[in-house]
Amino acid sequence: MESFPKIISVDDHTVEPPHVWRDRLPSKYRDSGPRIVRAPLKEMTFIGGKFAPKMGAPGDDGPLADWWVYEELHRPLTRLDTAVGYDRDEVKLEAITYEQMRPGSFSVPDRLADMDVNHVQSALCFPTFPRFCGQTFTEAADRELGLLGVRAYNDWMVEEWCGPEARGRLIPLIIIPLWDAELAAAEVRRNAARGVRAVCFSEIPPNLGLPSIHTDDWDPLLAACDETGTVIAMHIGSSSRMPSTSADAPPAVGSTITFANCCFSMVDWLMSGKFERFPNLKVMYAEGQIGWIPYILERADVVWEENRGWGGVADKVLRPPSELFTEHVYGCFFDDAFGLRNLDAIGVGNVLYETDYPHSDSTWPKSREVGEAQMGHLAPDVVERIVRGNAIELLGLTADGLWAGAPGA
Repeated sequence: MESFPKIISVDDHTVEPPHVWRDRLPSKYRDSGPRIVRAPLKEMTFIGGKFAPKMGAPGDDGPLADWWVYEELHRPLTRLDTAVGYDRDEVKLEAITYEQMRPGSFSVPDRLADMDVNHVQSALCFPTFPRFCGQTFTEAADRELGLLGVRAYNDWMVEEWCGPEARGRLIPLIIIPLWDAELAAAEVRRNAARGVRAVCFSEIPPNLGLPSIHTDDWDPLLAACDETGTVIAMHIGSSSRMPSTSADAPPAVGSTITFANCCFSMVDWLMSGKFERFPNLKVMYAEGQIGWIPYILERADVVWEENRGWGGVADKVLRPPSELFTEHVYGCFFDDAFGLRNLDAIGVGNVLYETDYPHSDSTWPKSREVGEAQMGHLAPDVVERIVRGNAIELLGLTADGLWAGAPGA
């Protein structure tokens, strides 16, 4: 391609710096809120889709790592959190310190520099310590502290990560208190008032011990998103279970089928009736890829047409699921040549591009080259929509692709 559009990545990640909660929580919580402790790694496994690290005591053998400590949780920074810049064969399941990661993982100026290297103009970033939908705070025992932790993260996201230094190039994505839909709705509205247009949510809430979207429990949150134009962003793994086939399956199995939770989730939403009740609602699936979507839409339409009478959806899903998909659902990809060859069966307007910086799957620093190779058969206006145009419309960005709520925007 003679000219590849500047990328707006709808799925990157931030590794929160140590001061996020230390600086924003009331002083009485300074020693009980999330904090960084440097300690040895005793053991760490990732088998059957389950991540299990064990922190050693001072003086124990094992490599030193920086750990997030919060109530009973001990979570180390890992190489998989921030793998860019390393040869693929050097990316292993290991715990690290901040000094051992690429500074762009947690530093705004360094992030912008790495975006420049990768032909990226703007980026929407998911959390690391709170996990992909903030479930770290939902699992905590102290609800008062958990709510303060959620709000502190969102304030840091809006005021610092996406603050003046970012110049509109970093797009805020907030978390919510998943244990209370009314509180979640209030947090969506609080942040919508300062220009935030995206909120993290779980792809399969029951896996977190939460109600499914087939209930009315989430309606206060969905109403808030519908009214404010806030996009519900669901990342693979946001149900705290990565797909796997058995307890002893190696990580390669789960890595191959990471899209599976997105697939299940999308069918949930299409058959839930929520898009009929909340007509402005939009959902997106980060890192789910897109090649699987055409068959699922075909099958969902057949089920709706032939089986809706006994299938429990006749009274709430009033149109073919494929029509609802076109109006409400976005698939996100960073490397999916098959999906791009079948774009007509998905919809040009329902596809978003991402780079997954700084994770091990990231195409950084060659996201442009990957895009050029996989989109070379598409018309320039189609490429423009996929790489940036759809994101501008969905996230309410400026015509230049910057966050509209940024200071000085």
